[in-house]
Amino acid sequence: MKRILFLIIIMSTALQGYAQKELKDKYKPIPSKNSETKESLPPPETPPNPETPPLKDGTVLKINPDDLYKNNILYKPEANVEGIFYRRNEYLGSYVTNTATSTVRYRDAAFVDGDKIRVYLNDKVIETEVTLESAFQGFKIDLVKGINKIDFEALNEGSASPNTAEFQVFDDKGAVIKSSQWNVGTGYKATIILYKE
Repeated sequence: MKRILFLIIIMSTALQGYAQKELKDKYKPIPSKNSETKESLPPPETPPNPETPPLKDGTVLKINPDDLYKNNILYKPEANVEGIFYRRNEYLGSYVTNTATSTVRYRDAAFVDGDKIRVYLNDKVIETEVTLESAFQGFKIDLVKGINKIDFEALNEGSASPNTAEFQVFDDKGAVIKSSQWNVGTGYKATIILYKE
């Protein structure tokens, strides 16, 4: 009797193991009907038109970041803490464009840790509080002739310092004007200037 019971257990175990292998090879997950995660795609990039002059690279305006950040009402003064380099404002450059509108997009550059920012255009708040996520989010702006200054103020540093973000600036044809990252502490700003010809 014990032998028969032992033989039945061995055979059922062998059949179970064989059945698991069959299921593993044919298994296909069923996709969810309501997928709430939507990935935003960047604007389509178009090749530059040979008839129009290309965008100028590099700094257009002779702006000294030290002069830009001297106004202590608009910009928090740099903290002189040895070994901590993000407790300062960050100048991201100035760029010439002849586009009428620009799209600015940003996301958390590191892992999503609750970083929050406030966005200014020419010293006026256009986004009061934005929590940075893994997917890009942003806004479209109408550029005025001359200087268009965009400031990203770190409202916090999330659960891991500093406030980190990746940003992209596009012209109205979807071409990238500037793409980079910032690393700033709470209360400090990252600044980019678009100069419309």
